[in-house]
Amino acid sequence: MRKFISTCFLSNSFLSTAAGICLLVLSFESHAISCAGISQWNSTASYGGGSQVQEAGKAYKANWWSQGKNPANYSGQWQEWTLLGVCDGASSSSINSTVPSSSSRSSIVLSSSSLSSARPSSSSSSATGGNCASPQYVAGTAYTVGQLVRNAGNEYRCTVAGWCSSSADWAYAPGTGAHWKMAWELVRSCATASSSVLPSSISSSSRSSVSSASSSVGSGRYRIISGYWHNFNNGSGVIPLDQVSDAFDAINVSFAEPTGRAPGEIGFVLDAAFDPVAFKAAIKAKQAAGKKIIISIGGANGQVQLSTAAARANFVNSMKAIIDEYGFDGLDVDFEGHSLFLNSGDNDFRNPTTPVIVNLIGALKDLTSHYGDKFVLTMAPETFFVQLGYSFYGGTCISCDTRAGAYLPVIYALRDQLDWLQVQNYNSGAITGTDNKYHTMGGADFHIALIDMLLTGFKVAGTNLTFPALRQDQVLIGLPANVNAGGGFTSVADVQTAMNCLIKAQGCTTYQPAQAWSNLRGLMTWSVNWDKFNNSEFSTRHRQYLDQLP
Repeated sequence: MRKFISTCFLSNSFLSTAAGICLLVLSFESHAISCAGISQWNSTASYGGGSQVQEAGKAYKANWWSQGKNPANYSGQWQEWTLLGVCDGASSSSINSTVPSSSSRSSIVLSSSSLSSARPSSSSSSATGGNCASPQYVAGTAYTVGQLVRNAGNEYRCTVAGWCSSSADWAYAPGTGAHWKMAWELVRSCATASSSVLPSSISSSSRSSVSSASSSVGSGRYRIISGYWHNFNNGSGVIPLDQVSDAFDAINVSFAEPTGRAPGEIGFVLDAAFDPVAFKAAIKAKQAAGKKIIISIGGANGQVQLSTAAARANFVNSMKAIIDEYGFDGLDVDFEGHSLFLNSGDNDFRNPTTPVIVNLIGALKDLTSHYGDKFVLTMAPETFFVQLGYSFYGGTCISCDTRAGAYLPVIYALRDQLDWLQVQNYNSGAITGTDNKYHTMGGADFHIALIDMLLTGFKVAGTNLTFPALRQDQVLIGLPANVNAGGGFTSVADVQTAMNCLIKAQGCTTYQPAQAWSNLRGLMTWSVNWDKFNNSEFSTRHRQYLDQLP
């Protein structure tokens, strides 16, 4: 039996007028199910996400990796197990939840009419006689986030100002461009007699259109946690891949590194602690559970310089061999050290001339073209290579490090193929934000300022060029899992303060973001191993937090 419970959530965007949204949330009474073939829970066994067990006459499903957590005691909201039902012949008990889980949330349909009536928007408009009041889209016009335009018989709202304003109408013209969903969301047909415009902060179509621009991960979760799994023991210990917590949606296998045999050639050597056959089987099992398993290139010790066309070819061919052998879903570019730099006079990130930059861009385009749309491309630069470009840019400055901002041309060139950017907001010096103030790692303010830079865009030092904003779904906050994992560890409370500020524009510190970035994608951590070493505090607590966000 099921019943409906009416639950009211106060709108973040309309707290000042105390407007609320009442959602109908389903709750279910547990029902009898067949437990044939479901094994009894064993306190000494480890269980991966999706595993099913029975205990005390009831069946449970694991939400993520656990060991020693009795499902009878750990099946509440945000805990290790979900109660599936009572085994045939046992008595049932009622389970009610007033907050939808991440899986049930995706099945709730919010109609635009009910939302707009509950939450009147300052951007609401109505059309009469089938005419949209918004202006006709014109490529190259400077549009702002939230601005409405007409094109091809429909009305659209701008979601990424830089791309909405692009002169490349073949790519970003709303409704007709090859990548229009990266810049716009469909509001309505101009043939409709009347309709209401949803604010982008709550539009269900906005979330679906944004997420369609990047690869699906995590069994349908929108907010994701990406973590680095390393097959070497740096004091954190090693973990079999199949025992990585279900809280992680993307697992970056670390690291593929230069072989030294030929310029640009990359190899991946599995540590002797792991069996190659079992490792490949674990990759398939994680992928079957909806995870993305990505091979990460570089790291602190893996300097990669593609100085020539031959090095580029070696890089591409060796990466294809690795990806094909293990069945990886994509690659993560974690170039550090002196892998990337800018030659003097290379001052236009849109048209770089430095060989190591040009050849890397070409190699990544070769790989993404070869594997197609399902291929996942991510990058994990240090702040030195990205946000520092606001203060110093390697190709323009005198007596400064030529590596400053060197990732910017790579990110820009691959912006259409990039699934997400996970800048390492740790092991960093102080960074000047667009407020022209220094921000120091380790607190909420640092993350708010640096993420806002990526989502608003910023002027590149020594030029009159603005590095354009990334899509919200392309950005993860990179963090150490604990104090041992890297400098600049940020407590769970401070991370969530930063997220509340960025996503809801609530509880901000000294830095105020340009707007509420309601579609910010999630978090990255170094590393899965250090998280497990720290009793999985990072993955468990942040998974709980992300899953309760709208």
